[in-house]
Amino acid sequence: MSEAARTDTGARVDLLVIAEMVEPATRVLDVGCGDGVLLELLATTRGCDARGIELSREGVNASVSRGLAVIQGDADIDLADYPDNSFDYVILSQTIQATRRPKWVLEQMLRVGSHAVVSFPNFGFWRMRLELLMKGRMPRTENLPYSWHDTPNIHFCTIRDFVGLVDEVGAQIDQAVALNGYGQKVRFNWPWSVWNLVGEQAVFLLSRKG
Repeated sequence: MSEAARTDTGARVDLLVIAEMVEPATRVLDVGCGDGVLLELLATTRGCDARGIELSREGVNASVSRGLAVIQGDADIDLADYPDNSFDYVILSQTIQATRRPKWVLEQMLRVGSHAVVSFPNFGFWRMRLELLMKGRMPRTENLPYSWHDTPNIHFCTIRDFVGLVDEVGAQIDQAVALNGYGQKVRFNWPWSVWNLVGEQAVFLLSRKG
């Protein structure tokens, strides 16, 4: 979805953070898996039974060429076809803002999986606010280079917005990581309001309450 911060080895930092949240040798469904980079990372470094859904034919082909079990599907519709608790983790990486029904998608993720992992760009990030304030135009950054008229992102949200949605769907936050503009982790003990200002991206590990 975006050209996020990378390590010296070229690996995307947000994908490494997600991989750290997933227990080894578990069943994982990556929704909107793109070209399968995260799935391949989970299969090779965590020994996961990694499967994916991807909307674009190009993404499915790229994933299959990596030897991954990926089918073509739409997160806004096809998650309803999966049985309850059929995966340990259901992942939505840099995609929730592009879904038509983000609340429904999150509810389905928590039904299908014991855990849900969601990462997204934070539209409360200070650079976004400053660009809108100073230029009066929809922000464009290195991570979000789209013009307002051709962006796939239709439900922009901030970290605080997402925390509100988590509460609304009755989920609990098991772990959360915010990454600043350099791909570095924001201090955990800072309040959400600070994360909302200095976090360019966020990654949440969720589960159902009770």
